[in-house]
Amino acid sequence: MHSVPMEFKRPAAPHPQQANWSVDEVEALLGLPLMELVFRAAEIHRQFFDPTKIQLSTLVSIKTGGCPEDCGYCPQSAHHDTPVEDQPMMTVAEVVAAARQAKANGAGRFCMGAAWRGPKDADLGQTLDMVREVKALGLETCATFGLLRDGQAERLKDAGLDYYNHNLDTAPDKYADIIQSREYEDRLDTLGKVRKAGLSVCCGGIVGMNETRRDRAGLIVQLANLDPQPESVPVNNLVKVVGTPLEGAEKLDWTEFVRTIAAARIAMPRSYVRLSAGRREMDEATQALCFLAGANSIFYGDKLLTTGNPDVLADQSLMAKLDLQPL
Repeated sequence: MHSVPMEFKRPAAPHPQQANWSVDEVEALLGLPLMELVFRAAEIHRQFFDPTKIQLSTLVSIKTGGCPEDCGYCPQSAHHDTPVEDQPMMTVAEVVAAARQAKANGAGRFCMGAAWRGPKDADLGQTLDMVREVKALGLETCATFGLLRDGQAERLKDAGLDYYNHNLDTAPDKYADIIQSREYEDRLDTLGKVRKAGLSVCCGGIVGMNETRRDRAGLIVQLANLDPQPESVPVNNLVKVVGTPLEGAEKLDWTEFVRTIAAARIAMPRSYVRLSAGRREMDEATQALCFLAGANSIFYGDKLLTTGNPDVLADQSLMAKLDLQPL
């Protein structure tokens, strides 16, 4: 059994630019009795957001498979023998058609992902028209293309990109257990380039990778102490794919996932906290508790890059039951 530090008194709304959370503080927060933790997170959520509103994003893989990175969770890695096959980049017309459908279904943001370590300039050039065309539809635009080199974030910004997604994945001390082909500092360097270009940041991580509660606290601390904090924080629950090193990872108890959502909300009160990968494996009650604990964004659509997601009708039904409205 974990201890229940009811005496934890961290201020409800830390400074928006520099929170200075410690791992000990967040670990203590995660150790609160679950209902107390959810209550505190719900209170803070209502200080900064309308709890009846939810932000809907759709994520499409514009270039699937063949990634040279060795991320232990990823079925798109060329290092792993998985069912995912290398596919050519989608055309601009295909991406625009997907974006139109996402908008028709109610999504407000359209995210484009590519299985690259980082884009070559020629690759990036092909995506700029996609960004421009999607932006012209009246959607917010987001991209996740891996590590960026100097000047690339500025090109994306000029094309109309609003958000760049680059997740930290896990705590610094856990990182080498998951990924060996890049360093933690590489991720922070790309986030710095994104901020310098004036783009908004979408940055979160993955839980359920055999990490400890303290590791989860370490991830939240890294995110919360970014200056400024990320505008969007996707929290992924590992989807175990055959052929990846983490296919046999121990299943994370649903209460630990809810605790992670609540702690993220308290530590990052002004950020959108998104239920991301793994949501299809959650029942409606667990998702509802996550929304109560401060989640206010979901990925919306039947697929997230290569893994399944609840279909649109199922999400619309759940939102109706919970009286949630799209932003």
